[in-house]
Amino acid sequence: MSTMTGGADEALGVHGQEAPPLPLGVLPAAGAAALTVGVEEEFHVIDLRSRRPVPRAPELLDRMPRGRYAAELLASIVETNSGVHLGLEELRDDLAALRTALAGAASQAGLGILASGTPPLPPVSATVTPTTRFLTMLDDYALLAREQFICGMQVHVGLPDRELAVEVAARTAPLVPLLLALTASSPWWQGADSGYASARSLVWQRWPTAGPYDVWGGAEGHDRLVSDLMATGVIRDPKMIYFDVRPSPRLPTLELRICDACPDVDDVMMVAGLFRAMVAAAMLAVRDGRPALRVPAPLLRAAAWRASRSGLEGDLLDLSVSSTPIPAGVALRGLVDRLRPQLTEAGDAELVTTLVERAFERGSSAERQRQAYVRRERMGEVVDLLLEETLAGGAISGAAGAVALPPVVAPDYDTQSDEAITASGEASSAYAALLPVLRSLGVAALHRREAVREGEQRAHDVTFTVGGERRLFPVDLVPRVVPAEDVAHLERGLLQRARALDAFLHDVYGARQVVSDGVLPADLVRQSPGLRPTGALARHQLVRAHVSGMDLVRDGRTGQWLVLEDNLRIPSGLGYAVQNRRLSRTVLPELPTPVGLVDVESAPALLLQTLREAAPETADGDPGVVMLSEGPTGSAWFEHRMLGEEMGIPVLAPDALRVLDGRLVTYVRGERMPVDVIYLRMGEEELLHSAGADGRPLGPPLLGVLDAGRVSVCNAPGNGVGDDKAVYAYVPELIRYYLGEEPALASVPTYLCGDPDTLQTVLPRIGELVLKPVDGYGGEGVLIGPLASEEEVDATRRQVLAAPDRWIAQELVSLSTHPTFDGSGLVPRHVDLRAFVLLGRRARLAPAALTRVAPAGSMIVNSSRGGGAKDTWMLR
Repeated sequence: MSTMTGGADEALGVHGQEAPPLPLGVLPAAGAAALTVGVEEEFHVIDLRSRRPVPRAPELLDRMPRGRYAAELLASIVETNSGVHLGLEELRDDLAALRTALAGAASQAGLGILASGTPPLPPVSATVTPTTRFLTMLDDYALLAREQFICGMQVHVGLPDRELAVEVAARTAPLVPLLLALTASSPWWQGADSGYASARSLVWQRWPTAGPYDVWGGAEGHDRLVSDLMATGVIRDPKMIYFDVRPSPRLPTLELRICDACPDVDDVMMVAGLFRAMVAAAMLAVRDGRPALRVPAPLLRAAAWRASRSGLEGDLLDLSVSSTPIPAGVALRGLVDRLRPQLTEAGDAELVTTLVERAFERGSSAERQRQAYVRRERMGEVVDLLLEETLAGGAISGAAGAVALPPVVAPDYDTQSDEAITASGEASSAYAALLPVLRSLGVAALHRREAVREGEQRAHDVTFTVGGERRLFPVDLVPRVVPAEDVAHLERGLLQRARALDAFLHDVYGARQVVSDGVLPADLVRQSPGLRPTGALARHQLVRAHVSGMDLVRDGRTGQWLVLEDNLRIPSGLGYAVQNRRLSRTVLPELPTPVGLVDVESAPALLLQTLREAAPETADGDPGVVMLSEGPTGSAWFEHRMLGEEMGIPVLAPDALRVLDGRLVTYVRGERMPVDVIYLRMGEEELLHSAGADGRPLGPPLLGVLDAGRVSVCNAPGNGVGDDKAVYAYVPELIRYYLGEEPALASVPTYLCGDPDTLQTVLPRIGELVLKPVDGYGGEGVLIGPLASEEEVDATRRQVLAAPDRWIAQELVSLSTHPTFDGSGLVPRHVDLRAFVLLGRRARLAPAALTRVAPAGSMIVNSSRGGGAKDTWMLR
């Protein structure tokens, strides 16, 4: 095609065969300033948990006013319809209000609305909206109807004269592909990159009546074409004419249909302004009697294909200039320049010019989505970007058009046992500064922060292993605050408890005076699964439980703190607690730092100090401290590696150790290093049955140097007797016996099923109690009676009857809840608290604690059972 020059009038009549002029008698006198504009927008309905489209648009439409919202072919898409406007900013505000109302209704149902040509993740199903029209289309078009997971945006410009509308449609046809490039927002198809900026266009073009408008001969010619198409039986009515630009079959408008849905509402305003200017320029060309120049339909298709392939990031075809591809910036800036008279007349020149330049600065939506995916390699990141852009309003049009985000805390939030939200829906005093920040961020922004969190976790390999599968450690965005008075109370009780249990461990592997004095039944100690002969070999150690992990719950009814269980073997979580704080600072830097917030960063140094204080008298100078771990296959490998790096000690497997000349040694960078202290982070049995560096079993020589007092093991072998769940019932008595003090912290009322009288009391109440095996670990085997089925209760009853001494029963505590982000907003989830006591020359409460979160419908918080964690803000 030869190059053409000229202004907007010539630009709208492109080179090719001349078409006859339209009779001047039908022309209205209106210019661009008098042309009205309206917009239809389509949105995917997204489940905020799965990030996938779901067929719940009918549910949303039932909540919305009639007329402004409408169903689409697929039940996972909803349409909004603006009013008729003269001003672009009025149009924009109208569209923003429609989005806000729809998003608010969606958020209450755990849904979001997303404007993009195609969804990043595949839809849940291809459910057709059950209306007569849509079901008929499904019968007629089958696969073609079922694959319409696409959303567009249609702009209507008021043209009451159909003769003029047909003429203007034909004259604008060569230029509308440039508007597709501006709106390209659909790089994905069925969860994969299509290679196109607008995959929607490819799907849309499969309709038999889609494509460029190539109709001449006025309204009569248009109507004749529609009649012929209906006669073929391919379409049933005039509304099924899906040309890229067309005279509307139901409104006195010219309709632009080529565009993808726009996440940013300002982009909709920009396209509406450009299309109105195109229409005005074409009207002027018609009024002046200049014949149009026709472009062959294959070239029109080529221009649309080029726009769908390239978006703003490649070359485009401006058929008003040439059939040779030119950079998108040249094509679109040239279009704006040629339309400047019409834009100026309508008062849109400055606004539209600014928005077009902004579009090039930001890149197309398709490109922004691809960049978001590259950053995290997670399609959920792309969905979150689009959800946020759909609701965020625009930076150009100012505060008047700002779109409010849906509420973060749902109106039906259950506050009965909540620590942060009161019955009136307001923040409790400890959360008065924190909760408003979360509310102001909104759901879409919190989605984005989840993606940042996961990116940080992947970068630092913050994982744990369950059933051989390595997963990201689940961390909620909302920190938990433990007020200063609670911390002081917990510290007194936990230090007391740790000292008493350590004294018990020394006694039980020594004189067992606690049994002789009748405080503890002899059978309970003798039958404890945690009682190990190896425990007697740690006789030289001044401390046996150097690191205690105490699990506490807060009664949701009374607010009282209760100790749920003790962990004296290899309690995990201290490193994760430190990492949670680092994540919190990175992911939500806006959160205000409360007065007296305890700094978790000192926790590794205090742990190292505790380990060094455990060194035997045989240690020379600085004691040699190592951590023993099963390595990358271990469930808490991240924590082992992280704490080892923070403390500057080697993290070893058993095959790195051997006994030489009566001393335990390893080799670090080729240098022999005496080992005085082992920080044991693996099972005792696994350690004792492993091979050492010389290929021989490590157990016998290691136990020999332990018995000789030449190495300390933290925590000592045999500590399981101290966190036996049957012994737990006697801890208040142990505190009184060993320390001569009253317990500062209460325990959960506990019943030992091994006692025949107690057993008879427990059996009829299993459905209302919590049953635990005495040697249970990580929540395994626990039955929470009120949440269990009859079959589960019966199965547990049979196990208890078979071996009653292996079970305890506890009263069910109404665990407090805490706001937790579940994708749709903040919901209450049950929580506990694992606090750590470091026992060296003196007892210390570690500055880092781990709040654990139960999954929905559960009170079991262990990560191996689907639980998560939170950053814990302890205050002094």
